[in-house]
Order: sequence, then structure tokens, then C-alpha cells
Amino acid sequence: MAREIPDSDRLSDVELDDSIGRSTPDIEHERAVAIFDLVENNRFHPVADDGCGPYRLKLAIVQSRLVLDISRDDGDAVVKHILSLTPFRRIVKDYFLICESYYAAIRNATPSQIEAIDMGRRGLHNEGSQTLMDRLAGKVEVDFDTARRLFTLICVLHWRG
Repeated sequence: MAREIPDSDRLSDVELDDSIGRSTPDIEHERAVAIFDLVENNRFHPVADDGCGPYRLKLAIVQSRLVLDISRDDGDAVVKHILSLTPFRRIVKDYFLICESYYAAIRNATPSQIEAIDMGRRGLHNEGSQTLMDRLAGKVEVDFDTARRLFTLICVLHWRG
């Protein structure tokens, strides 16, 4: 059974700033699913805050940096963190390449080949999630599952269609 997360330690909403361009309907759908999954189940607490969540997260991309603008549900600003996307470039690029291989393999590879590619895909996803947790350390406390969902969203933000 999943541990109940108090409202003070979670996100209630995630919004994408207009700085994040719109894309094809398929990619917009993937973004919406990533946001839904993140809001549905997360552990998120800004380190410098007194625990008066739940929180709203607005994501923006400014000069190749990810901006996390965190506020309370009532709109009161909490903190803004700016993360360089440079540490994620290689992981995201490799992740996209292995995802392409995975989708191609689904069409004609054996189940064991598909499983091997999927294990590599999950490994890269875990690496990206851990990198995100490391970059958020001392700024925002998240559990690994929340980091995975945030990393998924970061990846989806890079899809151009």
C-alpha cells in the first residue's frame, strides 16, 4: 500500500509557461499525461519553506535553463529555482535515441531484444532522475518516483515533433 503524502509535501498543480513552445497534438498529449502523472502522485517540498503546501509549480525555459517557479495553492510566491539544462543534454539525447530503438524494435524484434532495450531505456531514465535529484538537493526535496516523473516532463519538453 502506498504511503499517504501530506498536502504540505506535494504539488497540486503544474503549469507550463508560454516560454515552452507548443508542439504537435501527440507531443502536447504526452506533456499533458506527464503533468497528470506528476500531480497525481508526488512528494515535493521546497527546503526553505515552512511546510505550508500544497504547492503549484510553473515551469519555464529561459536561456537554456529550466525555471521552477514555486508558489502555494493560494498563489503566494515561495521560491524560484533556476537549473542549467546542460547536465541533462547527454542523458536526454541518449534517452531519445534508445526510445527510437525501442519503438522500432516493437515492430520486428524478439521479446528478449525488446526487453533488453527497455532495460537500457529504464536505466537512462533512472540516471536522469538521479541527476535531477542531485541538482535539486538543498533546494527541493523530492522522492525518487517524483524525480522520475519530473524527468519525464523535462524529456517531453524537449520533444519538438
